[in-house]
Amino acid sequence: MSDPSSPSPLSAFSAAVADLVRGAAPSVVSVKSHRSESSGFVWRPGLVVAAENALADEGDFEIVAHDGASTRAELVGRDPSSDVALLRVQRTDLPQASASAGAAAAGALALVVAARNGASAASLGIVSYAGPQWRSMRGGLIDARIELSAGLRRSSEGGLALDADGRAFGMAVFGPRRRTLVIPTATIDRVAATLVAKGRIARGYLGLGLQPVKLEGGGLGLMAISVDAKGPGAAAGVKQGDVIVAWNGEPLRGAYHVMRLLGPDSVGKTVKLSLRRAGEPLELDVTIAERPQAQ
Repeated sequence: MSDPSSPSPLSAFSAAVADLVRGAAPSVVSVKSHRSESSGFVWRPGLVVAAENALADEGDFEIVAHDGASTRAELVGRDPSSDVALLRVQRTDLPQASASAGAAAAGALALVVAARNGASAASLGIVSYAGPQWRSMRGGLIDARIELSAGLRRSSEGGLALDADGRAFGMAVFGPRRRTLVIPTATIDRVAATLVAKGRIARGYLGLGLQPVKLEGGGLGLMAISVDAKGPGAAAGVKQGDVIVAWNGEPLRGAYHVMRLLGPDSVGKTVKLSLRRAGEPLELDVTIAERPQAQ
């Protein structure tokens, strides 16, 4: 017979998970903006990382810490291409979570620790997929593709993803079809450091308004329905009505494909655009510029 005074394995596991949540709670905050609430975590003293997609486009921000205290937050910068936003707060006493040194592995336990009005919230699951680096739909380079089986509430987006040792390996966010994805720590560190230094992440700019069109004989092209007279497309000779059919020899799959190609590391690169102008083929070399801040 088992000793009734000793905890069952399941009870011990439950207590261990609760301990991990309590240990991470001081590093996790609620992030409140206009009509929205999400989560964030302390990246460096006085700096909080949050999910960019969960923040309001304008208005004031505040954080609510684990002790219930509210503090005004100032937006340092945001990067839609990686879903990372950085906020500055006056509180410097909130601790950073310990970072995991290892890579996420499929099948490993994963715990999302978030906050709801300052109080802890958590969900438990496994790493359902761990793959190589990938590009978001807005062209951001994400260091690893990590998917979790753990459920995520809207207020928990931006919370910490922890391994079984309670070490953070990234930020939990919503992906396509509301899958729970993790933005890895390496991506967060790279993007947040740039936001501290520059306040923004550069994105590529062609200076073209593009609309998908079907090509004769099959396939898809992108018609230039507008051309910024001061943009790199115009400088290279692109005219309104031109149809782009290939990028460096590769067929285009739509406007989102171009958005991926115009990620932060595209700025300054020269690409060969294959066009059709009044049905005639044409090739132009375009040097990608940095997208103006107002766009």
